[in-house]
Amino acid sequence: MCVSMAPARFSGTTLYVGRRHHPTHGLIHVLGYQNSAANLHDGPNAMLLHLPSAQPVTPDNFISAGKSDKILSRMVDALRPVAPAAPGGMDWMGGAPRSAAVRVFDHDVYTVLLAEDATLIPAAISRVPRRRRPRLDPALMEFYAAHYPHHTIAVCCFDNVQARRAKPLLLWYHPLDDQLLTAPALDCHTGGPPDLTADVPVDHWVILGTDEAPADWGVPVTYP
Repeated sequence: MCVSMAPARFSGTTLYVGRRHHPTHGLIHVLGYQNSAANLHDGPNAMLLHLPSAQPVTPDNFISAGKSDKILSRMVDALRPVAPAAPGGMDWMGGAPRSAAVRVFDHDVYTVLLAEDATLIPAAISRVPRRRRPRLDPALMEFYAAHYPHHTIAVCCFDNVQARRAKPLLLWYHPLDDQLLTAPALDCHTGGPPDLTADVPVDHWVILGTDEAPADWGVPVTYP
């Protein structure tokens, strides 16, 4: 459930997408993402996630998991067993133009590059520390620029060569469409642009949440 900038193997992926009315920020969408990553490249690598955010995403939008590193695995445990989902389509999203910016910061095992325009990533990648700085395929940047204009692209750079269970990535944003929950579910681990006609092995949990659910909807989850 992600795109990598170089060959990699990702397993045990959990992707959470939710909406809620926040007392300070108003209506927001929340993204949670976790997997085990094995870098199959001899240098640094990165995961890419596209975020349909109506406002700039900053480091303040990223939430520390703290000691609650099992927050997503608890959701999975609450949902077992589950029936397979029916195949569906993909909705390419646009949005109103906005001024572009790039932010680079560290979060857990990653150095995260946030770009409001995918075409800005090549010029900004030099701000990532060399030990975590991946090589870019121009065709991959062209793919994101063409399919996800006005999205924030999160490039999560890492240098670990062994599979490692990182803490969950947790973040919130103001969505382009208040009524549409978007899961960044593209999957390609070659370093190039995704082949949208290819079959993808399934090792994913996709979990949805909302604070407007009826009383008989969903499964309760407890946390420490």
